Amino acid sequence: MRFRSSFSSRRPELGFLEKVVSINWGLIVLIAMAASIGFATQYSAAGGSLEPWAGRQMVRFAIGLAVLLVVALVPLRWWFKLAYPIYTAAFLLLIAVEIAGRIGMGAQRWLDLGVFQVQPSELMKIGLILVLARYFHGMNQENIGRVTYLIWPIVIALAPAALVVKQPDLGSALILLSVTGGMLFLAGVRLWKFGAVIAAGLAILPVAWGHLRTYQKQRVLTFINPENDPLGSGYHIIQSKIALGSGGIWGKGFLQGTQSHLQFLPEKQTDFIFTTFAEEFGMVGGMVLIALYAAILVYGMMIALLSKSQFGRLMAAGIMVSFWVYAFVNMAMVMGMLPVVGEPLPFVSYGGTSLMTLLISFGLVINAYVHRDSFVGRYGDEGGG
Repeated sequence: MRFRSSFSSRRPELGFLEKVVSINWGLIVLIAMAASIGFATQYSAAGGSLEPWAGRQMVRFAIGLAVLLVVALVPLRWWFKLAYPIYTAAFLLLIAVEIAGRIGMGAQRWLDLGVFQVQPSELMKIGLILVLARYFHGMNQENIGRVTYLIWPIVIALAPAALVVKQPDLGSALILLSVTGGMLFLAGVRLWKFGAVIAAGLAILPVAWGHLRTYQKQRVLTFINPENDPLGSGYHIIQSKIALGSGGIWGKGFLQGTQSHLQFLPEKQTDFIFTTFAEEFGMVGGMVLIALYAAILVYGMMIALLSKSQFGRLMAAGIMVSFWVYAFVNMAMVMGMLPVVGEPLPFVSYGGTSLMTLLISFGLVINAYVHRDSFVGRYGDEGGG
């Protein structure tokens, strides 16, 4: 699906109450349903207790939902103008991680701001989408087809990805690059150029392998054959597969997951929460969650198509691409289809920064819906909505 630039006639700006009425509450209901599955699974993972995960996540969701609504009501042109400042702020935070980041689980990914901790790589996912949407806004197909016009978006994607790899967080770096590829496709970049990039990537794989850290190489080798080290690097994925298989078609029942409750399943409330959920609700429960994610994706892409602004379309569609990549990577990882990269499951995994980032992102999607008739000029000049 490709989005090309189009412009609508200017319309009077919507009033506050009109914007509130225009909020897409259907999408918010779908988001709340996914989050509720997360609360229930975190409650079960804690042995039938709101502490230490479900209760905190509920509070974060309530706060994040209020932030989502604020983001949705801000004029679309404001986000256009704030695109580069947000990207720059996220980039500076990534640099700050290199200097004063907090180390956790072998990686230096968080900044401790006293009141709370923040993971800048999550914020960069929003900043990158906004910048790419602004860059391609109003650009004609002829310019998009020129290789020279692709240098800048590639640079602004590779720079933060390189910093994220150094943390090291290979999973987030790959998601940043995947989202960039999706944005370029949506903007109208020809398929043969993607083929050329993929071919170049395959050609440099031997060099890239030599620069991977030891634990990253071990993850790839474990992905190929986890049984080589069943009590070490292969432990996570082996236990995950056991839990998924033991859930069967219908699952063991709520609060009855033995792999998670007997502490065999690591990171049962974060990276491997899909396994925790599937053990208790089986393949049927897993398919229901996947269907819910698919409904959110379709809903979000429909919103993108309704936007009369190229910036709004690309922003909303880019966020939905990011959301789907997130979900796919996590579920494929716990099923052994991809190496373990440590990415959370959207709205379901426990985690403050990831949840808040997702809610802000979907606030931008709903913003594109509320201001779907808005006109945003090439430089963010004022129009309707």
